[in-house]
Amino acid sequence: MKAAILNSLDGTFQIEEIDIDAPRGREVLVEVKASGLCHSDLHFAEQDFGVPLPAVLGHELAGVVLAIGPEVREFVVGDHVVGSLIQFCGHCRACIGGRTYQCTHPEETLRSDPDHEHRLTRNGEGVAQVFGTGAFAERALVHENQLAKVPKELPFAQASLLGCGTITGAGAAINTALVRPGDTVAVIGIGGVGLNVISGAQLAGAARIVAIDMQPKKEALARKFGATDFIDASAGDSVATVQRLIEGGVDHAFEVVGIKATSEQAIKMVRKGGGAYLIGVHSPTSTIDVNVTIDLLTNQVDLRGVYMGSSNIKHDIPMYARLYLEGKLNLDDLISREINLADINDAYKELKGGAIARSVITSF
Repeated sequence: MKAAILNSLDGTFQIEEIDIDAPRGREVLVEVKASGLCHSDLHFAEQDFGVPLPAVLGHELAGVVLAIGPEVREFVVGDHVVGSLIQFCGHCRACIGGRTYQCTHPEETLRSDPDHEHRLTRNGEGVAQVFGTGAFAERALVHENQLAKVPKELPFAQASLLGCGTITGAGAAINTALVRPGDTVAVIGIGGVGLNVISGAQLAGAARIVAIDMQPKKEALARKFGATDFIDASAGDSVATVQRLIEGGVDHAFEVVGIKATSEQAIKMVRKGGGAYLIGVHSPTSTIDVNVTIDLLTNQVDLRGVYMGSSNIKHDIPMYARLYLEGKLNLDDLISREINLADINDAYKELKGGAIARSVITSF
């Protein structure tokens, strides 16, 4: 099959032919119909997070089931599915408690047979399948726990976004922060995930949603998703502006950029007893400064790292699919353009510049 291969940590991909194995055990072979370009993949393509090379990245996956392993219980050939990088065993304490995003044995979704170790190979040598999905390819071989069934009337491009951008952003507001009707929210970074945070906050009934970004041209799009206010972060002190808009600060601040300065701003934007939620992927060595006495003890700020919107994909992905089909969740405006697999490098250059929300590979 054709795949975009990362051969070195230079942020570029080469389109090559590689081999994909037949499904074993609880694996599902999926014909990839759409694969979203998430910023997280770019981080992994440029920085050393310990991923072995060569590798196939990509985790916003939507497609059709082509074949199933002999132990698969949940899917049949022809099902439409969405994949996610959340890997869970289903039987550890966290999984049993419904917190599959905190699974302590995610490795159980991968192969353990040394004679059939690799799902993907190139000239007989193993190719890493990052996140257990490897969606920048014509096909993907994925454990059934990383897939969720969706209605066939859901368009593939929109469906792919449910696997990461939507569950991460909307889930952060709905599941992690537990935004309630009447709450006030600030969102720093209005890319694909940030727009989904806005959607989630609106679905949860937030009264004020303040969108913050360095690019003022994003205001119209942010308001289309439900933002009630917009702050041009390039024009001044965003923290002071939030405090002027909402006396005492917001109930919840979400950082979706992944840098030190904006993470620290999120902590300062919330009211006493509010919550700051860090969603953006930082570099592996990144740290932030927190004044424990003032920020955590006196102001009683809850500081929380958010992984995949605290989502249970088996419940949340079908839920968001229904909300989209009912006209209650905007996925259409998240898609900046649909591209060919061969256009992946140019599309990532655009995404890195922050000018677009999402490009989605729909042609391979």
